[in-house]
Parts: sequence; structure tokens; C-alpha cells
Amino acid sequence: MPARTDHRDRVVEAAAELLRSEGRSAVTTRAVSTAAGVQPPTIYRLFGDMTGLLDAVAADGFARYIERKTAQEASEDPVDDLRRGWDLHVEFGLANPAHYLLMYGEPAPGERNAVAARAHGILLSIVERTARAGRLAVGVEQAADMLHAAGMGVTLSLIGTAPERRDPSLSVRTREAVIAAVTGDAPAGGSEPARCAVALRAVLDGSGAEFSRGERLLFEELLTRVADSGT
Repeated sequence: MPARTDHRDRVVEAAAELLRSEGRSAVTTRAVSTAAGVQPPTIYRLFGDMTGLLDAVAADGFARYIERKTAQEASEDPVDDLRRGWDLHVEFGLANPAHYLLMYGEPAPGERNAVAARAHGILLSIVERTARAGRLAVGVEQAADMLHAAGMGVTLSLIGTAPERRDPSLSVRTREAVIAAVTGDAPAGGSEPARCAVALRAVLDGSGAEFSRGERLLFEELLTRVADSGT
């Protein structure tokens, strides 16, 4: 008898293939069970309900996305790595629209699953490298949120537009506008003191300087004020 994990993998793979080839409406209990070669009750025993199965399919999509994201080697220019990460995100969404909509189109309020959190962590690490290089004009978390929100918005917009009507420059122009906003490279961007404050916060833990808890909180508050004043 096949192991439980074998059944689970087969069901997720069958549901993912139906999602890719025929769209979400095709992912029904009967269709998935037939494609996976299992009885319908098996799906409910493994996933609870179809929502649980779709959550597993979304996690599978995130896992494949992360495989591609982690395969990208870091370059000497973290800002260029932000560009490459953005392009990969948009390319993945356009190549896997049904998966992307499942992953990003219906987020659970206030929640981020473990695989999505890992993807966000990769983005954060690149943004932190940018901060340490002194090239960030806003806080690390804010920069990551801006890049994520804008990249997701562009991808969803392009998915919702007929291929023949898509503006091929939309992603690049939006990408450059957001990167300019978070790095301050544009004339209207952040100030030099703001970039220095963000960079200092990013390297504070590795500085070797000792602070009391109160001193650390005060120092971080002051750096945050300087950083925010340049936005």
C-alpha cells in the first residue's frame, strides 16, 4: 500500500497540474481524485477539505518559486539583485498565472504561510545588503514592503490584461520607480543623512559597541527619525 506521503504528493501534483492546464474551476474533488488515482475520501482525510488542498497547492507553487529565487547567485551590486529578483517574480507570475493568483490573489488577513515567509525573507536579505552598502533611503522593512507590494501589483495587473494588450515596459518602469524611491537615486528621493542612518541601523548589531537597553532603544529611535525625514 502506498505511503501516506505518496498519496499526498500525488494529490498535490494532480491538483497543481489541473490548476496549470485548466484553471481553478477544474480543481474539483472528482477531477483531482481521478487524476491522482485515489478515492475522493482520501483527499478529505489528507487535507480536511478542498481549501486545505488548495493551500497545499499554493505552498507547492511557493516552493517552486523559491527554488528559482535561491538559485540566483548574489552579485556585487545588491540593487541590481533587487532588479533581478523583481524580474523573476513577474516572470514566474506570468508563466504560472493560476498558481500566482492562488498564492497572492487571496491572502489570509494577517497571515503568511511558512513558505511565503521564506520568500519574503530572501527579499529582506537583499534589502539588508542594500542598506549595509549605504544605498537605502528608507527602512529595511518599509523598502521590502514597497518592493513586494509594487511587484505583486504589477504582476496581478499583467495577469489580468490580455497578452496582446500588455505594456511590456510597465514592469520595468514601475520597478525603476520603486527602486529609485527606496534608494533615493531619483532627484526627489531620500537625503544623504537618511541613507547613512539606514546604513548605520543595518550594521549596528555587528559594530561591537555595547549599549544598555535604554541606550539602544533611544539610538534606534533617533536613527529611525533621521531615516524617515528623508522620505
